[in-house]
Formats: sequence, C-alpha cells, structure tokens
Amino acid sequence: MQKISIIPRGIGALGYTLQRPTEDRYLMTRTELENRMATLLGGRAAEQLVYGELSTGAADDLIKATQIARSIVARYGMDSTLGPLVYEQERTTFLSPDGQDMSPRHYSEQTAREIDLAARKLVEAAFAQSTRILTERRSALERGAQLLLEKETLSGPELKELLGAPQRQPARAATAAQLA
Repeated sequence: MQKISIIPRGIGALGYTLQRPTEDRYLMTRTELENRMATLLGGRAAEQLVYGELSTGAADDLIKATQIARSIVARYGMDSTLGPLVYEQERTTFLSPDGQDMSPRHYSEQTAREIDLAARKLVEAAFAQSTRILTERRSALERGAQLLLEKETLSGPELKELLGAPQRQPARAATAAQLA
C-alpha cells in the first residue's frame, strides 16, 4: 500500500487506501484477485472486530469486492464448479436509455444462481481472511488507528514501520498481511 487516510475524499468516502496501480496490468492471478478482495474488505472486517457490528462505511469497497468475485466466476472462468467458461463479458451501457446493461444473458436461472453462490463464497472467504489477519495483528490495527487519528494520513514507509520488517510469507498471505 502506498497511503492510508481518514480524510474524507469525494461524496460518501470517509477515507481511503491507495494501493499500487493495477489498472496497467494485463494479467492477475486468482490469488492476486482474492487478496485484492481481502484488502478491500479490511475496513469492514475492522469494524466488525472493533465495534461488533457493521456500518455503511465500507459500501463502495463491498461493491468492488463483489465485482471482482463475479469476474473471477463469470468472466475469467476461474471457478472449479462452473468451469472454464465465460458467462458474462465486459458490460456496456452505451446508448442505453436507462443506463442498464443491454446485453442479453445467455445462461439459465440455475447457472445465474450458481454464479451468485460462487461469488458470495469468494466474498465471504475474503472477509474471513481479512478478519483472521486483523485478529492476529490486532495490536498493529490499534496502533495504526491511533496514528491515523493523530496524523490523518500514513504513507507507505510509515505503514511498513507500523507493521515491522516484512517476513517471508507465501504470496497469498504476504499481500493480504498488508491489511493489518
């Protein structure tokens, strides 16, 4: 991560996490996509862990995590149950009078349900991963929250210092560990 801030940014954003850009990357593995979802759900997991309930604060992150999960399942053919098929393509709302997707669906209600269930399973797993990491690193979470209250913004080097020297971990855990 490059920066975390609690300074409101735009309409409805109470803060943000700035990550290294991935838009210019052409390829991402399933593990990288899962870690991205876990990172997005870190704020939501922290709310649940610290306050014992959820708020609307992570709504945009939840939307993004859901979109990634649906893409894993329906666009990239990365779900073992649904197989290596593309069920949905990049959606376009171009020239649509109400802004809705105009492309027809080419699969059954049963397949739509399976896509929904697989996507939900991925988002739930990412949330569980975030919760596990934050539980294990609770002291870093609390120190980070205190530092954010004092400074409002933490840069990449400050985050690295907060988390201590990076330990050699498997790729999946190493990226998700940056949540804490």
